[in-house]
Amino acid sequence: MSERSAAPAGLALVESLVNTLDLESGGDSLDSPDVRERFGIAEAELPAARELRESLRATLLAHAGHPPHREVTPLGELLARAPLLVAIDAQDGSAALAPAGATTLTSRVAAAVAEALVAGTWTRLKACEAVTCHWAYYDRSPAGRGRWCSMQVCGARAKMRRYRAKAP
Repeated sequence: MSERSAAPAGLALVESLVNTLDLESGGDSLDSPDVRERFGIAEAELPAARELRESLRATLLAHAGHPPHREVTPLGELLARAPLLVAIDAQDGSAALAPAGATTLTSRVAAAVAEALVAGTWTRLKACEAVTCHWAYYDRSPAGRGRWCSMQVCGARAKMRRYRAKAP
């Protein structure tokens, strides 16, 4: 949907996971074994991955000031299942977040969210306002008030609907 560039660092993982479902067509790329492999999702983990995806989408809608399109498990509950550790490099003293247990999609997402919080970029990852879209995008606008994944598609449609509603 979006012509925007990918989100920075770990947020690209969150953005690409949310965008595995095209709401307009109903296509779910997590149905593809190749896509599941790219995310490190076993077929048995598919329901949990979809639950995480929709919880992320609801959070990204909240970042844009919109309610979620349906009831979902709160993201905090899902990420609490994937505790993180602060790993310190003995050579240079640098720190990084690492999963406390097995590396799962949820633990990788938890690390990405935590790193984005520290960087101040978490709330810039949003979901498109258009109810038939809700595509994840990284808002690079100066004021951080982007509303659509694409001004040429979703933004233009919304503006045209408003214009038509005002016309006599």
